[in-house]
Amino acid sequence: MKWVVKFGVLLSSFITFVSWGSVYNLPSSDSRLIGEQVVHKAIKGDYFQALAENYNVGFFALLAANPNVDPFLLEPGSDIVIPKQMLLPFGKREGIVINLAELRLYYYPKGEKLVYVFPVGIGREGLETPHLTSTIGEKRKDPTWRPTQEMRARYFAEHGKEMVKEVPAGPNNPFGKYALRIGTSEYLLHGTNKRFGIGMRASSGCIRMYDNDIEWLYNNIAVGTPIRILEQPIKMSYEQDGQKIELHSPLTPDGGAEVKLTMTDAIKQFVGGDEEMLTKIGQLLDNPQGVVVSLN
Repeated sequence: MKWVVKFGVLLSSFITFVSWGSVYNLPSSDSRLIGEQVVHKAIKGDYFQALAENYNVGFFALLAANPNVDPFLLEPGSDIVIPKQMLLPFGKREGIVINLAELRLYYYPKGEKLVYVFPVGIGREGLETPHLTSTIGEKRKDPTWRPTQEMRARYFAEHGKEMVKEVPAGPNNPFGKYALRIGTSEYLLHGTNKRFGIGMRASSGCIRMYDNDIEWLYNNIAVGTPIRILEQPIKMSYEQDGQKIELHSPLTPDGGAEVKLTMTDAIKQFVGGDEEMLTKIGQLLDNPQGVVVSLN
């Protein structure tokens, strides 16, 4: 089923848009599919950053799903794919799961048959967000931002002057109003005073979120909540109406050549030797668009 919306409002039994991310019914254990395909009918003045904020999706996600569209000059009346349907990442449905490849955070509240999904910004090349398994170690309201020694050294090398040692709470604070520390590390989930970085590789390694999203997480999760950060550019699932696949571009390592998706043994096993499907997947691997594709 495809939902077409003009002003960013969608109501269904599968997905609800709110000011803090999207909440989906959690599927049964033998399914990974959540959400419905959403198509926005562009109107005069639309541009990707505004649509990203309105639908609470990432900027890169919109770019990937609409590869032939100018993100700043949308033609009125054109259809813009909003990636609100997805396959859950492989692994335990518990606590917070961040899939770096898709720039999304999944939160599975204990005792509820729901999953909350938020777009996130992650570390840029050379300052990658690490893969890890940990817990939320601390919650901070109105945090003070103190750049690390490495950040101060990079700033001096680039600008020839010293970086400020700290920024108190307020509109100039890069952490925004709320922050959640990962274990005892220097990595945080936090808000931002630069909304354009959500859904992009733009941070110094921390996880950036829209202010409303991080505020909701701050108010709804406890210290000790499990968190896993992983990278799964390829997600597959057997669903009642057939096989589904969702492909995302792998992250490019610091100083490395662009990484391409390749045909893996897992994909071949998933397809089961169907040459027509393999051909179709081969084409998708060359141009991953981050949307759920039916293979049947």
